[in-house]
Amino acid sequence: MMTFLIETLLLGLVNLSLHKSRSLLTALGIIFGVAAVITMVAIGEGNKQKALADIRELGARNVIVRSVKPPSDSASSGSSSRQVLIKYGIKRKDIRRVEETIDGIERIVNLKRVGTKVTNNKHKVSAEVFGTTSELAQVTRLQIARGRYLTDADQKKSVNNVAVVGDAVARRLFALEDPLGKTIHIDQQAFTVVGILKPVGLAAGAGTALVGRDLNFDVHIPMSAAMARFGDTRVNRGNGSFEATSVEISEVYIQISSEKAVPIVAEQIRHLLDIEHQEKGDVTTIVPMELLLQAERTQKMFNVLMVAISSVSLLVGGIGIMNIMLATVTERTREIGIRRALGATRIHIAYQFLVETTVLSGIGGIIGILVGLGAIAALVYANQYFPSLEKPQLVPISILVSFVVASSVGIIFGLYPAVMASRQDPIVALRHD
Repeated sequence: MMTFLIETLLLGLVNLSLHKSRSLLTALGIIFGVAAVITMVAIGEGNKQKALADIRELGARNVIVRSVKPPSDSASSGSSSRQVLIKYGIKRKDIRRVEETIDGIERIVNLKRVGTKVTNNKHKVSAEVFGTTSELAQVTRLQIARGRYLTDADQKKSVNNVAVVGDAVARRLFALEDPLGKTIHIDQQAFTVVGILKPVGLAAGAGTALVGRDLNFDVHIPMSAAMARFGDTRVNRGNGSFEATSVEISEVYIQISSEKAVPIVAEQIRHLLDIEHQEKGDVTTIVPMELLLQAERTQKMFNVLMVAISSVSLLVGGIGIMNIMLATVTERTREIGIRRALGATRIHIAYQFLVETTVLSGIGGIIGILVGLGAIAALVYANQYFPSLEKPQLVPISILVSFVVASSVGIIFGLYPAVMASRQDPIVALRHD
């Protein structure tokens, strides 16, 4: 039996080699289908990993609570000289209530937004300035490129005007200078730069949409200095009018003691804050872990969809193989008759044609794998020069699955031509020209 299979396989390879161009054209559908599956899955995996990395930057154990300005009501849209004071957002008593009521919380870090205009003697940049504490770096995984981050000693001195600037802020204000030790002005208040943050990968990624800003444009100052220099109220002046907003706490990072407890504790936090803020709609809660799980589910569905679309090429390739093999059966009718006359059974004839289609689709699958790997390598190379292109990540299982599917296509679509060939009447076949 083994000898028969080997001889049939060799015979199939010889027959395919006699028509190289036709065999290659027949296998093109399989080649492109396999290559498309491998490449599309790799692109999808690259996008997924990038999105998940962006979300993980926010901390899987964190719950982010943010103050949100409510929509302006009719009372605030009067004459141009109207003066408005809007109070909204997280209050200090909210945080005290969370601390005293909810178990399983490891850290709570408050941020207070105090300014947007950052300048030095030569340049200016629009940034987000926050008063905070030294624990923020631990909770959000911020890393210092040079200098130092805020310390507990900075919080004890309300006159200690020091600042840690984001990578983009440092490059914009001090393109040709060393920022450390230099003075910057935040809404006319002078601060000394003591540290520069490493570039944060959330920029322009999924994390930016969640945080609502590019963290590379952040500036952090001690909370004590923020309270002493800026207070809770900010004034935005316009032509003949102004709008004042009063926000006690702009943003809070709540770190949960364990990842398993995050869903439960996050729901408790939401419920507690909704008591006073649900009607106003001035507080929103973001749970990166929930977003992480949602992103994973969405990407799995996306991968299934891409594979299904790419599999259409395999289906088309299978139909092409069946058509060519049906034509081949007609061409080789006399050969079939001779083999039957020499003692070949119907099963032998069926095996011969089935082996040919399987070998054809298998070789097409191997070539498709090589083409897919080449396409992934080309995209990785292009990513070095075009960072906006997402870097694909090869999924090894996609190679195995696509090859198995390609081989199965050869068997399935080759079965009908093989059966048709085996049913040829040997007498009629010998008479065929």
